[in-house]
Amino acid sequence: MILNGKYDVIVVGAGHAGAEAACAAAKMSCKVLLITPDLTKIAFMSCNPAVGGIAKGQIVREIGALGGQMADITDKTMIQFRMLNKSKGPAMWSPRAQCDRRLFTYEWRKRVEEFTEIDLIQDAVTSIIIENEKCKGVNTRSGLKFKSECTVLTTGTFLNGIIHIGNKKIEGGRISENSSKGITETLQKYGFKTSRLKTGTSPRVDERTIDYTKLKIQEGDEEPGKFSFDNENCKIEQQVPCYITHTNENVHNILKKGFSQSPLFTGRIKGRGPRYCPSIEDKLVTFPEKDRHQLFVEPEGKETYEVYINGYTTSLPVDVQINGLRKIKGFENLRIITPGYAIEYDFFNPTQLKHSLETKLIENLFFAGQINGTTGYEEAAAQGLIAGINATQKIRKREEFILSRDKAYIGVLIDDLVTKGVDEPYRMFTSRSEFRILLRQDNADSRLMEYGYKLELVSQNRYNEFLTKKNKIDNIVKFIKSESITPKEVNELLIKKNTTEIKQKQKIQALLKRPQISVHDLISQISRIKSKIEELNANKKNLLEEAEILIKYEGYIEREKNIAEKISNLEGIFIRNDFDYDAIDSISTEAKQKLTRIRPKTIGHARRISGVSPSDINILLVHLGR
Repeated sequence: MILNGKYDVIVVGAGHAGAEAACAAAKMSCKVLLITPDLTKIAFMSCNPAVGGIAKGQIVREIGALGGQMADITDKTMIQFRMLNKSKGPAMWSPRAQCDRRLFTYEWRKRVEEFTEIDLIQDAVTSIIIENEKCKGVNTRSGLKFKSECTVLTTGTFLNGIIHIGNKKIEGGRISENSSKGITETLQKYGFKTSRLKTGTSPRVDERTIDYTKLKIQEGDEEPGKFSFDNENCKIEQQVPCYITHTNENVHNILKKGFSQSPLFTGRIKGRGPRYCPSIEDKLVTFPEKDRHQLFVEPEGKETYEVYINGYTTSLPVDVQINGLRKIKGFENLRIITPGYAIEYDFFNPTQLKHSLETKLIENLFFAGQINGTTGYEEAAAQGLIAGINATQKIRKREEFILSRDKAYIGVLIDDLVTKGVDEPYRMFTSRSEFRILLRQDNADSRLMEYGYKLELVSQNRYNEFLTKKNKIDNIVKFIKSESITPKEVNELLIKKNTTEIKQKQKIQALLKRPQISVHDLISQISRIKSKIEELNANKKNLLEEAEILIKYEGYIEREKNIAEKISNLEGIFIRNDFDYDAIDSISTEAKQKLTRIRPKTIGHARRISGVSPSDINILLVHLGR
């Protein structure tokens, strides 16, 4: 810690966003101060002990490809791996891992401490130092003042956080942790608009009181995958199963009797909660026709008997929580370790940010994570990584790093936030992207690793491994596209797979485009193909899988690339920051108001603003001489 000194970057908060921001800036040779009230809870899993899932898994792969840390830490600490949506097309495949919650935080602490450029301090920030509309540093609860070139705020759910359990109302950012006061009030004085959101968590229970024989087991994949792009195999010595159970009408009746004490229904909670991850109370009200709801029993680690009941998020009184749970098969003798609770907190509407995540009102101040209205570890980590990169780019007087919507889910996430804003906690889904076939989990390194390498976040060794992998995939594709196969070689396989036989030579590519045929089928049945793949040293599952996707979905991939290229042309038409939208009579009033407030940098950005119509865009183009 440098007393009365100056850091390049100060990161406030050491959750998933803060830890990524600090490591990114340190990797890029900045001197960083990471301030958090509790150093034992770096990147703490406040909710369920899992990383990834639908679209979130793609984000973690992208973080890994850019040189962030979450992918590596997840691989080190996962106790189960599953690739979700394998029955659907590859655009929907999403990796998900159960992690050891204690080990996850431990490994993150180790990772942060590996960087000599990062100083850690256990303290709480109470205000931001602002001079001439520039952020100059922070003041802390213990009376210390730290100065910096740039500051990244990653305050999670701690800004004026209030925990709700039944009629109980506790000030806190997490259970048993104090809320953060002063930051919101400081920034409001400078014109920042803030509001309240709500999120919640499920009870953690004692697995020794669960009868697992009454639950359905959910095993991990036989061949577990991984999130990172290093060359080492991911080794899970023994995967730990999860379990599935359901609520029932008896459970629902007990919970409904507690509604009179629910802060959700008595008006004590003002903030809006996540629509796509509702509490059990919300589910009962929103879906009254359902007589049961699915729950996942998720282990917190290999060396603990604590488990998380995913799907039972609640802020009902503790006695109602436990009485309801005990009416579920297998939970008759259940004991709660930590009750579920709701938490209400301040957030700043992200339309007040640039795409770099720097605030528009105060220079050198960046926001990342739940302060921007998002929910989820993965969304927070992605923002932290980008904020850390751009804080460094700003200090080094380099161009800001912005990912477009056709390059990454991270680009979709940030563009959605700063363009549309949020009125409920934002969660990433594959459906939010118009370029899903381009943004697959398997090709995150092909899309992003070169950026990470140029930013000095990806090591030379890892980049060389990527180039070798890319070369092998290219060689597989060239071979499959160029080589033909005879009816004698392949018809037996085609009959077995219930697809039409061929009568003359065909390119292997044509056969592989059939949905019934996989590259593994061809290798296992045709020795000539197997020998060639072995000769190319490309017989690893991930290489063959990516090559197969490139061939099978070639038409779709090219179509999306063409659409992306046309849209990107609009990103090259810039709008002056002082452009007077009110001077254009023919633009709708709603469009004028939103364009004036958001101040889009380009026509492409303006096009994505809700309430700005195609005709508004055409009128703008005319006024810009286009």
